Amino acid sequence: MSVLRAVQADLTTLAVDAVVNAANETLLGGGGVDGAIHRAAGSGLLAECRGLPLVRPGVRCPTGEARITAGHRLKAPWVIHTVGPVWHGGGNGEAELLAGCYRNALALAHEKGLRSVAFPAISCGVYGYPVVEATAIAVATVHSVLARTPAIEEIVFACFGDAIFSAYETELGRQPA
Repeated sequence: MSVLRAVQADLTTLAVDAVVNAANETLLGGGGVDGAIHRAAGSGLLAECRGLPLVRPGVRCPTGEARITAGHRLKAPWVIHTVGPVWHGGGNGEAELLAGCYRNALALAHEKGLRSVAFPAISCGVYGYPVVEATAIAVATVHSVLARTPAIEEIVFACFGDAIFSAYETELGRQPA
């Protein structure tokens, strides 16, 4: 039985098998979670990301997909990079793309035999996804995947700030134990 929990924590300090990076399509660092992970992991992460193949000019990871690299200087030995959708009002497939981030990240974790994964609130920062809607998608998608992938034992939703933590606590409370 997998455990899902929300914590208020700096994602880069968590001792889990993998942290998920809310990245941009270049995978070369940016602001928010992405910048924090790149700073904490060090230059080796940037070098490894640069070595990932481009799927089209400037894009190493399309929105909704995921890629995996070593964690370099992080406590977590792996970083799973995923690109969340920019919120455009909800009518442009944002929900399916966001769910894809969680499904694809967990698929990579399963392939690597990882047992614990920490997620940020993907797309809830500068990408503007409404927090309540995003947390509902995150928790429901993770529950659905874990029902078919019981080897992943722990999911941590690392929350930056009270509002996101509260939204995850509320959503986790709605889900069956």
